[in-house]
Amino acid sequence: MTNLLHLDSSHSGDSVSRRLSSLFAETWRERHGEAGYRYRNLAADPVPLISPAYCALGRRVERHGYVSPAKVPSLVEGATEGREWALTLPLIEELLAADTVLVGGPMYNFSVSASLKAWIDRVTFPGAYADPDSGESLLRGTRVVVVTARGGAYGPGTPREGFDFQEPYLRTYFTNLGVAEEDLAFVHAEMTLASLVPDLAHLQPVAERSLAAARAAITDLVARS
Repeated sequence: MTNLLHLDSSHSGDSVSRRLSSLFAETWRERHGEAGYRYRNLAADPVPLISPAYCALGRRVERHGYVSPAKVPSLVEGATEGREWALTLPLIEELLAADTVLVGGPMYNFSVSASLKAWIDRVTFPGAYADPDSGESLLRGTRVVVVTARGGAYGPGTPREGFDFQEPYLRTYFTNLGVAEEDLAFVHAEMTLASLVPDLAHLQPVAERSLAAARAAITDLVARS
């Protein structure tokens, strides 16, 4: 079975990133069916922030080398750590089960939203994605598609190119977990505020072209899934 984990992280009621990620997900389900589809709206149903107990458990696990999630309960000390692990394990299992991870993410303050960062912090538990025998990443072969919306323009050659801490961060994060560079794709819709901010109104045609290009890129990516 082919599995898609779909994450949204926009707090906007009229979210461009959510509309675009929905396009990917709906087209994917037409091709593969509903059975392998898992959705999380990280803004509407936020992942709890990690706590000192989470960090204490993580450090204890690190001291034991590569520990599979199945063996973590034997290292849990106390009810608080037990609750932290109970919040964390389902997220790890979802990520490990996915053949494709779809991330819908707006750019907030030049980077990712707090809701997406909370998921990243909790799901990145020591040793969870390493083969306990070889140390090789269990995410090798997992495909990640990141669909973003940016109020301004941050692409190559734009004045704010150097302000983009969203794609470099997510690219570094997923490749560090073991996702291959060739299995990581980014689709950006830019100038999404052009229809709302009067000073950007003259850039509305740029925004429309960027949105159309993003939709075309998504359709192409699904076709190759």
